[in-house]
Amino acid sequence: MIVDTHCHLDYQPFDADREQVIVRARAAGVERIIVVGTSLLSSSWAVKLSEKYEGLYGAVGVHPNSTAAFGAKEIDQLREFARAPKVVAIGEIGIDLYRKTVPFERQERVFRAQLALAAELEKPVIIHDREAHTQVMAVLRDQAPAAGVVLHSFSGDERMAEQALALGFYLGVDGPLTYKKNDSLRAIFAAAPLDRILVETDAPYLTPQARRGARNEPAFVKFVVEKLAEVRGLAVEAVASATTENAARLFKWKLT
Repeated sequence: MIVDTHCHLDYQPFDADREQVIVRARAAGVERIIVVGTSLLSSSWAVKLSEKYEGLYGAVGVHPNSTAAFGAKEIDQLREFARAPKVVAIGEIGIDLYRKTVPFERQERVFRAQLALAAELEKPVIIHDREAHTQVMAVLRDQAPAAGVVLHSFSGDERMAEQALALGFYLGVDGPLTYKKNDSLRAIFAAAPLDRILVETDAPYLTPQARRGARNEPAFVKFVVEKLAEVRGLAVEAVASATTENAARLFKWKLT
């Protein structure tokens, strides 16, 4: 079994063939997929898709680039979404200093509000961090929820990885692990404890090297697992089993 712990199946270009995307994922050995929200609208779709399809779960949250109008009403709506039976996390939340579409102070305030919601509901969090490593880690040192943290699509350096692991966080890895010039990322994931790694697609983005140029989808998480097995010198089955167990531990579902 393989778990894709971060996917955007709510994304509009999936609409015409979403069911076939899920069929292809299952054919590739992907039995569970977490559909991750980035706004109230996409979070609502994450809930709906988790209810409609077996093996799909939801995460609800507002991405930092969508926080300009975030307030108490939005927190209340997320709280309602998060109480759905198959919602397993709050996310994708965090700080983004790459696009700079929302001032840092507002991003941080909304980030903290969603971390507080996760703590209230005893849910783990899925963290977005783009060119904001110092700021994200400072907030998480102060306010990481006890239920757990995964740094989605980890892009920090070795020192940041060590700090995150020391705090008990999980590191998410996806397509960039397979990119030809990403030796530094491969070194981090070769050394990180296997029981602290989650594999992801971030579909439809970050397509692995083997399918570069195509729209990413959950079936392609197998390429991430294969590369992770290669850099660690392990069998693919061993890595698939370990990362599946990690997802079950963090997101609190039973393996069958």
